[in-house]
Amino acid sequence: MPTALSNRSSHSTWVRITHWVGTISFLLLLYTGVTILKAHPRLYWGEVGNDLTPALFELPISKNYKHGGWTNEVAFYSTKGSPVSASRTFEIYNENGWGRSLHFLSGWILVFAGIIYLLYAIFAGHFRRNLWPSSGQFSFTNFRKDIWDHVKMKIANATGGPQYGPLQKLSYLLVLFFLMPLIILTGLTMSPAVTATHQWLLKIFFGAQSARTIHFFAAALLTLFLLVHIIMIIKTGFKKQMRSMTIGK
Repeated sequence: MPTALSNRSSHSTWVRITHWVGTISFLLLLYTGVTILKAHPRLYWGEVGNDLTPALFELPISKNYKHGGWTNEVAFYSTKGSPVSASRTFEIYNENGWGRSLHFLSGWILVFAGIIYLLYAIFAGHFRRNLWPSSGQFSFTNFRKDIWDHVKMKIANATGGPQYGPLQKLSYLLVLFFLMPLIILTGLTMSPAVTATHQWLLKIFFGAQSARTIHFFAAALLTLFLLVHIIMIIKTGFKKQMRSMTIGK
């Protein structure tokens, strides 16, 4: 196991504040997102989708999963492809009103915390010093070694400050500049009030239902990132890592 490096620096105050605000916001988003999905655990591709249209796939996370509680479908028109209607014969789970409100609020808090963090990271040099790869760091040899060290769990102990390897830097860059913008834009695309004036969102994500599906997968990847992040914190020294990200020691 590699030995711990010297304690060069701790996380700055703004990094710690935005880190915890963002973490709490994300956990609230995750919880409320699951609540919203439980009300309608079906994902689609395209412009529209409902219980009476074919789903891309369904999630077995509530009693609404493939409940089949419908009367016979009735077409609105006699033409081919007419919209259909049917009455429910099954009392579905539909407690998501509070979840949508809290999801919306938590999302904006996360956006503001992320903007503050990104501005600080750029103008205070945190991005350049700690996140941007140094010369040759993103080489195939370094990535191969870092991946193999992680597979064998040969991970350096906590040093009390940001000293990131190539895999860690790459994951942070992907979260900051790909997953976070993707989940924000797809979230906005699901809002009719937003797309009424910004229809380009519907075009780039192939419809509101496609945006919802992409939003789900982006959230799943961010959750995976969080789980790996927690495992690495525990593996590299939980107490020292938590001190560094809370009181700054």
